[in-house]
Amino acid sequence: MTPFTRLTAAAAPLGQANVDTDQIIPARFLKTIERTGLGRHLFADLRRDSGFVLDQPRYAGAKILVAGDNFGCGSSREHASWALLDHGIACVIAPSFGDIFANNALKNGLLPIVLPRAACEALMEDARRGPNAMIEVDLERQVVVRPDGEAIAFTLDPLRRRMLLEGLDDIGLTLTHAAAIDAYEARRPQPWAA
Repeated sequence: MTPFTRLTAAAAPLGQANVDTDQIIPARFLKTIERTGLGRHLFADLRRDSGFVLDQPRYAGAKILVAGDNFGCGSSREHASWALLDHGIACVIAPSFGDIFANNALKNGLLPIVLPRAACEALMEDARRGPNAMIEVDLERQVVVRPDGEAIAFTLDPLRRRMLLEGLDDIGLTLTHAAAIDAYEARRPQPWAA
């Protein structure tokens, strides 16, 4: 995974509540185990309506999505995180997330940030100003900085924070203990080798 330390980017506002994983990436596109190529199907059914936020020129290249309550609810589908990342979204900010989505996001390098609803509404207003209103996400300091300089603190599980900062997935985290694992295996009796 790519380490996530700090991101300064335009944000796209998607204030709709209860956006489920089938809206993020419809089931008909889940015929692959590849993590690439899914971005073109991101929010496919919502994009049928002209004017969808990610299709507006001023949100082209947005790397932050400011969403409504309960973002990513619904079925367990890792493809939802993959589709967001493949589209270029690196961080989703919302008042709440579906638990499974949030865990899948963290395991794949997508940062889900929970902020109070009032803070999310302020960030959506900032995002509506387009690329002239850049938002900074600083994972090292655990703050979101609005274009006016206001810093909004957030918390993240310390282990998940470390993994994102260092670009570690679950296997990468295990491999940070490779020397200890090798030492244990060297000391361990190996009756099958006799």
